[in-house]
Amino acid sequence: MEFAHPQRVVLLDLDGTLTKSDPGIIACVIKAFEAVGVPVPDQAELQRFIGPAIFESMKRNHIPDNKLDEAVRVYRHYYGDAAVFDDPNNPGHKVPGRLYNTLYPGIPEQLTKLREAGYYLAVATCKPEYQAKPVCDHFHITELVDGIYGASTDNSRVDKASVIRYAFDNIGFNRGLDDRALMVGDRWTDVDGAKACALDCLGCGWGYAEPNELVEHGAYRVIDHVDELSGAVEEYFADKATA
Repeated sequence: MEFAHPQRVVLLDLDGTLTKSDPGIIACVIKAFEAVGVPVPDQAELQRFIGPAIFESMKRNHIPDNKLDEAVRVYRHYYGDAAVFDDPNNPGHKVPGRLYNTLYPGIPEQLTKLREAGYYLAVATCKPEYQAKPVCDHFHITELVDGIYGASTDNSRVDKASVIRYAFDNIGFNRGLDDRALMVGDRWTDVDGAKACALDCLGCGWGYAEPNELVEHGAYRVIDHVDELSGAVEEYFADKATA
């Protein structure tokens, strides 16, 4: 596929940036810990599961190597398949964990503005791609972006840097042709992944970062409200154009 250059690419994290996904993720994490007989982490630590790859978060929380594959399997079963949670968007219906989730108000309008301004919008998430796409379909994000890129199921592509490189390979990103990109996300993983790919990261203060987390990891700017998103992106690329 041929892409026009120069491209202006906006990479968008999913959980905590586009959707408020903590209820479903945390509920599935608890199911996984219970299934393998490991004590469930406290609430503060459960919140830290949102953003990093699930495999890494479980290792960090003392699930032993011989139970890790089973814990991830249980998590993915409840997250992707088992409709056992109350749908916050449709009371009385049961949904799997991935849909125990809501879209942040204002996100569709902000993405529409950016798309109309000519940006290539790509979801870039550490969630496995086969899980991310149904979430984006359900919340009508798919029709507002140009691509959806996630982690692989074989653990060969799990962190944000590897997902960004995968996205770039798929869209023909080429700095030599003056392509420019910006990562947008709510956790340190987004900032560190962007830096590993020589990108800046715009921090989203409405997500799941702990106090000062985004600044300490090197986000060039943090915005507090969804309605600031398109303006902040426009300012960033305008500044880069005149630098």
